[in-house]
Amino acid sequence: MGLVHFVYLGIALLVLVVLLLKKEIVLPCIIGIFLVGLAYSKNVISAIGIMYNSIIVSATELLGIIVVIALITTLSKGLAQLGSDELMIRPLKALIRGKKTAFFIVGAAMLIFSWFLWPSPAVALIGALLLPVALKAGLPSIWVAVSMNIFGHGIGLSGDFFIQGAPNITAQAAGVPIREFLSATIPVWLTMSVVVIIVSYIMFQRDMRKEKTGSDAVQSDANTNVPALKKATPFSIFIAVLTPLSFVTDIILMLIFDLRGGDATALVGGTSLLVLSIIMIFKGDFLNNLEEIADYIVQGFQFALKIFAPVVIIAAFFFLGNGEIAAKVLGEGAPNILGDVGNALSNTDTVFKLPLVLIEALVAIITGLDGSGFSGLPIVGAVAKTFSMNTGLSTAYLAALGQVVTIWVGGGTIIPWGVIPVASICNVKAADLARRNLIPVAFGILAAIIVTVIIL
Repeated sequence: MGLVHFVYLGIALLVLVVLLLKKEIVLPCIIGIFLVGLAYSKNVISAIGIMYNSIIVSATELLGIIVVIALITTLSKGLAQLGSDELMIRPLKALIRGKKTAFFIVGAAMLIFSWFLWPSPAVALIGALLLPVALKAGLPSIWVAVSMNIFGHGIGLSGDFFIQGAPNITAQAAGVPIREFLSATIPVWLTMSVVVIIVSYIMFQRDMRKEKTGSDAVQSDANTNVPALKKATPFSIFIAVLTPLSFVTDIILMLIFDLRGGDATALVGGTSLLVLSIIMIFKGDFLNNLEEIADYIVQGFQFALKIFAPVVIIAAFFFLGNGEIAAKVLGEGAPNILGDVGNALSNTDTVFKLPLVLIEALVAIITGLDGSGFSGLPIVGAVAKTFSMNTGLSTAYLAALGQVVTIWVGGGTIIPWGVIPVASICNVKAADLARRNLIPVAFGILAAIIVTVIIL
């Protein structure tokens, strides 16, 4: 290993330290790109150019994910304007009869909408439409928030099987085919999800037994701003049926034609754009809709870029550890840094798999401390690749553990600054919500670690 390897590893360690300090890691990654470029090229001008090129390559690698998130968010704007989003969720309201059903139906709705629309748009939709119904059924607002969190930002986002934003980032950083990675994710994701649900439900039942009558529901009902429901029209009803039917058709087509990764993402993105176009063509006032669709697309891309702008920079640094991607930035002959580090660990026996799994989980937890979840994905993918080199361990399973843990921690379940959207819409304190989630998520992480060790 040469200077470039030690510079890369040193900056990666610095990034973890900065994360522990609960600070943003974008600047260390920018500095890291420059120093790696300088160590490799030994030329300041070339290093400056490498900074730019690395971001271009990173953005190119992630562009498909960014665009599909933007298009899905754009569609959610169109559905909301038409009132079809309310109609899509209305059948669930009739099913909520008590606290227990409210807890699981709110969670199930959040999970489904998070898979197809991502958690951020789903929070506003579920919070506005199902929160009042759940409160009337007697479910305290803190437990509505817990349900939304664990099913949406936890279960939904940590798997991300439909949009495949998270798996694509992690798989690319780990150098694993997306299909292999998704298969490896399922047992880890399922274990974590089931354990978190069970522990959360036990805590929920315990709270219900101790609950003081009326305290929470009255407060939450009084302070929840519920938008007036739009009047249903034949066209809004048609779109409310067409939208989920279209996405269900996508799933069927994916299964029939074995579409994965970029192909699956393209199908979802194209479908969302097609449904949005149908809305804008036929909902009336066509000339005004020509302006409106442009506004929605701008809002959708603003949302996507707000999420992914720092991820692009962070990924730009960690992608330099991947020999194939590094060659696009540094040029022919670029070192495969992580591969070389893996070779240096060639004396590591598989007997050390428990410490390696624990380190992978620890890195995932640390990288989740920034409260975004996604910024840690390139890191956990790269660490998994490093650990798996010549150790007999599966890169896919290690990376899957890293993805599941970092998103559960940072994606909006146990970091107070990550749960703010759900806490706000449910009118509870973010710190209280994070504390309620902490024990179930901790048990889930422990279970996921055990399952990963067994599988490896």
